[in-house]
Order: sequence, then C-alpha cells, then structure tokens
Amino acid sequence: MVIASPHDTVTFRELTGFIWSVADLLRGDYKQADYGKVILPLTVLRRLDCVLEPTKPQVLARADQMQGAAPALREEALKRVAGQPFYNTSKFDFERLKGAPNDIAANLRNYINGFSGAARDILERFRFDQQIAKLDEANLLYLVVRRFAEIDLHPGRVPNEMMGSIFEELIRRFSEASNETAGEHFTPREVIRLMVNLLLTEDDDTLSRPGVVKTLYDPAAGTGGMLSVAQDWVREHNRKADLQVFGQELNDESYAICKADMLIKGQNPENIARGNSFSEDGHAGRTFDYMLSNPPFGVDWKKVQKVVEDEHKTMGYAGRFGAGTPRINDGSLLFLQHMLSKMKREGSRLAIVFNGSPLFSGDAGSGESEIRRWILENDWLEAIVALPDQLFYNTGIHTYVWVLTNRKSARRRGKVQLINGADLFHKMRKSLGNKRNEMGSAHIAEITRIHGEFAEGPRSKTFDNEDFGYRKITVERPLRLNFQASPERIARLEEERTFQGLATSKKKGERGQQEIEEGRRLQERILAALRSMAPEPVYRSRPEFKRVLKRALDEAGLSLPAPVQKAILSALSECDETAAVCTGKGGAPEPDTDLRDTENVPLTEDVHAYFEREVRPFLPDAWIDEDRTRIGYEIPFTRHFYEYTPLRPLEEIEAEIRELEAEIEGMLEEVLA
Repeated sequence: MVIASPHDTVTFRELTGFIWSVADLLRGDYKQADYGKVILPLTVLRRLDCVLEPTKPQVLARADQMQGAAPALREEALKRVAGQPFYNTSKFDFERLKGAPNDIAANLRNYINGFSGAARDILERFRFDQQIAKLDEANLLYLVVRRFAEIDLHPGRVPNEMMGSIFEELIRRFSEASNETAGEHFTPREVIRLMVNLLLTEDDDTLSRPGVVKTLYDPAAGTGGMLSVAQDWVREHNRKADLQVFGQELNDESYAICKADMLIKGQNPENIARGNSFSEDGHAGRTFDYMLSNPPFGVDWKKVQKVVEDEHKTMGYAGRFGAGTPRINDGSLLFLQHMLSKMKREGSRLAIVFNGSPLFSGDAGSGESEIRRWILENDWLEAIVALPDQLFYNTGIHTYVWVLTNRKSARRRGKVQLINGADLFHKMRKSLGNKRNEMGSAHIAEITRIHGEFAEGPRSKTFDNEDFGYRKITVERPLRLNFQASPERIARLEEERTFQGLATSKKKGERGQQEIEEGRRLQERILAALRSMAPEPVYRSRPEFKRVLKRALDEAGLSLPAPVQKAILSALSECDETAAVCTGKGGAPEPDTDLRDTENVPLTEDVHAYFEREVRPFLPDAWIDEDRTRIGYEIPFTRHFYEYTPLRPLEEIEAEIRELEAEIEGMLEEVLA
C-alpha cells in the first residue's frame, strides 16, 4: 500500500495556512530561508502551551509545595500532575505573555526556562534565544507571539496525529523554501514513502495483528521524516499497532525539529539522541525491528577516524565496524554497518539510500569491497532500487535504495533483486534547488509491486549472491634483462639514490665530513671499475654479467654491500624480450613488475580454466601469483540494465551534414549580399 497525503481537511489546511501566514510578519527583517528558525520553535511552544493549559494551576501549586525536594523526585511528581512527559513551572503562558508588551522578551525567556528538561532542550537546540533578541530588536517579538496566541492547538481540537502532520507540512515548506540547505536535513517525501513501502510491505501480515509493538530506528534522523512516514504507514494499516521510533541526529536544529515532532505527537522525545552515531552511539546495546536512513552522501569521517578504527581493531565483529572501514571521504558504508549491528537475532529489516559509490568503489581487498563481501556472504542484501536523478534538493546524481534483512523469505534466500526505477518520474513545474524530478504515487506503487512480485522483467533482475563476487588474480610474466657497461648506463648509476647515499653522513662536524669524503672516493673507485669494463658486448644473461662485474670489482679491490650491487645491476640493465629469464632462488622465474597485470574472474568460474582460455593463448610464458589473489565484491548495477542503442546509418549522418552545410551557405549569402 502507498502512503496517502496527510489530512487533506479544511481544519488541517486552515491551521497550516494560518501558521505559515505568520511568517509574513518577518518579511524584510528575515530572509525567507530563515523563517523556520522563528516559526517552528514558536509552533512547538504554542502546542506545549495548549497541552499543559488544563493542569497548569495544579502544576504551579505542586511546584511550590516541593521546592525543597530532590530534583528527580520533584520532576516525576510534576510530570504526574501535568499528565505529560513534560511540564512548565513559569507563571507565564501565551495568554499572560500578551498582557505585557513592553516586557515580552524577558517574560518569554522566563516562560521557556520554566519547562522541564526535554522540552527546554528542544528550544535550546533551536537556538531560539538568538531569535528572541533579533525579533525584540526589530519590534516584532510581541506581534509574532500575539499572532501565535490566536492559534488554537489544544489536543481536543487538534489530535496528536493531525498536529504531527501540521508540523511536518511546515518543515516541508520551510525546507523547500530554503533550496540551498534543504537537502542537508530533509529527504523528499516521495523517496521516504517508497523506502517505507519497501521496508514494511514484506511484513504486512505481521503489522496487521492487533496490539503489535515494533521499533524503528534512524541513525541520521534529520528532521524525523523517515520516522514520521513509517508511523503513518503503520497507522493506516493498523490503528491498534504501536510503532515506537528512535533516532539520532548530529545537527542541532534538525535534532530539535525531530525531537519536537516526537513531543508534539505524544511520542517519547527521549528516544531521539543527539550526537555523531559513529563516535557517540546514542542507542548502544539496543536492537530494532526496522531501520531507515538517508545518511549524507560522501560524508567525510576524519573527525571520528580514531574512534572508528580503534573499534574496528579492538572489537572486530563484536563491534560495529568489524567488516572494515571505507575510504576517509565517504562514510556511507559505516552507517550501513552501524545499522546492521542493531539487527535483532530473530530478524530485522532496514532500508538506506546511497549514491552510486557504495555499489562499486574500492578494489578487491579494500574496505568497501570487504564490507560488501560481508553483507552478501551473510545473505543480508535483499534488493537495490535505482531512483531517478535530480530527485534530491542538493544534488542531481542518481541514487539507490538498498533493502537488507537477516530474515529473508524462502524464495529470496541466496538471491538479490535489482530494480531499475531510474525513469519512473515526472518533471516538476518548478524546480527546488537541484530537485527537478518527482516520483508520483503511481511510480511508487509500480516499484513496490515489482519488489513484491520478485520476478524477472524489464525493470527487475535477480542474481545469486555469488554473481557479484570475483577473484582478482595477478598475472605475472618473467623478467628479461640485458646488461651493458656503457657510458650512458654508468651515468644512470650516479642518479641512483643508493649510490648517492654512499657520500652522505648522519654525523656532524669533522667526523661527518670525513665520512662524506670517504664515500666520494668509494664512488669514484666504483665508477672507475665499471669504466674499465668493455662497453661491448651486451649481455643477455644476468648470471654471466654478474661474473664479469665481480671480476672487475675484485680487480679494483672492492667488496660492496648487496644494496649497492643491486643498484649497479639496476642502472646497467634494460628490459629485453630476447634476453634470458632472470631467476631467483630455486630457479623460479622472477616477475617483471612492469608487465604485471590483473584479471577479475567471476567467483562462479574456475580460475585456472579462465586463465587457460583468456590469458595463456596470448601470453604463453605467463603465470598466476596465487599469493596475490584477492576476493572482491561489486554490484555493477548499470551494466545489468544497459541497452545498446545502434548508431545511426552513415548515409543518414551524411545527409544531415549536407543539409547543415547548405543552411550555413544560405546564411552566409544573406550576410554577404
């Protein structure tokens, strides 16, 4: 089932429109992109004000009675009296704030400071005190507060569900109005609806049971859109179901909005943690039934590198990052590992949206490849869906939804489904930043149907897990060198670092200078010995040349260390296909690193059969260095859906060129006439 639009009623439209209209007061003093910094916290304040109004006198009386009580005891008592997970002990409310225009800033601050911890934390994270000062200076604070006092947001008139939808609609409008920053904190709702459908439709029967309780987690919660849409989905399926949502968010303002959304809907705001999910896991030890996330694309994780790598090294698979760590400039796969570590043993499902990089970045043996290998070999990857480009506010790139679970249905075990939804969109009448395309309900329904049917088709392909694996083999060819003591090659020796190092010293003063002079004399003796060798012939056998070289050095009275001898051989040698093969200990051929190559052999194919078919006929002297073989995994999504477009006939192209030439000639004649 596809998520419906929220509360399309007159009351919903009127309340949202009225709150939105208050922003008109800010015009001129605020940029449109900053309206939300005022309207969103005041919407939260007004809702809390209305919720607490019936018990406010009792809370104030009880607060006076418990002035000397222990803070924890006092807090629990006041929550009970308020009948809510929060309370306010200030004498002010919106009605009283209206009565003192000249003291509005001080009174509003007093009112905010009277809230209990969770509610006050939200407003502090909004940095609303800065807006109070700015509004007061512009003589707007009283006007705005008075307008909000006119809005009736009492729970009896506006239930939690509707209030949540109103708040989400305001978030959406302000995010879209701020094109340049929307993508950082706001995921397009159609993307979330698709992800929720893919996540939850497989559990349709389970979520329809009366009284079912499930948990959902988003480690990069942003403003809480993922959590809200998932709750809407469950509510539409089963109003008696309880989906408890959890999240974590690093950005202060987004964290405040998300936590406020939970508070407004009657959810537990303490389920939303603040901080970096990698270094400050706000839900350590918890596991969840479902997980959803749209982590930042290509996020740099250098700030938490030490924490992540320490956990990887010391805890391994007992921690969150056992499979490996990706490159420092893209932490996408760290988010995925973090989420996978929170799967329940009895089964969890998760959906996450990525750019294309996690599909294929990293060679065999790299962190990215090892993470993909770990996921596929554990049979957790259920499906990947390609989305249209230009779908997000701050980027026009193609994106992909990954669906993972540790309780695949029988028909999906050992399989991965790839779904191509890249062309399922319609153009928007007006672009919002980089967002020019939009997925409609029909597009979401189509992808949901294809995923559910799990069948081959133009948009859907299924693969075995092993189909994405390969062995990266190293193909070696023997080293063949010729040797010659020619002036040009002897001159190359003088550029060798090892040879130059003979005339250096780490010691200072006279002793150091003495060592340098001795080194220079040794260099001259070596060069003289080499020049004494006949420049001809060219030796095509290393053992033979080494005997000639040893004789020349012995005659000069030189006994050189192995590194210097190696430098001499390197300088006096050149690759030569006609030369004898250079061998090492045991007579094994030495590899020529310049001729070294690699081949990726599918896991489903025998390596040696592949080598004999694809390599040996062209390189008879080649061999596989078995010690260098690495297993890798990548998901070449685009390749599997590529459709060849034939080139136009040459005659058609020539005709078009002649037509253009005639048109240009005609234009020139008009100009020159």
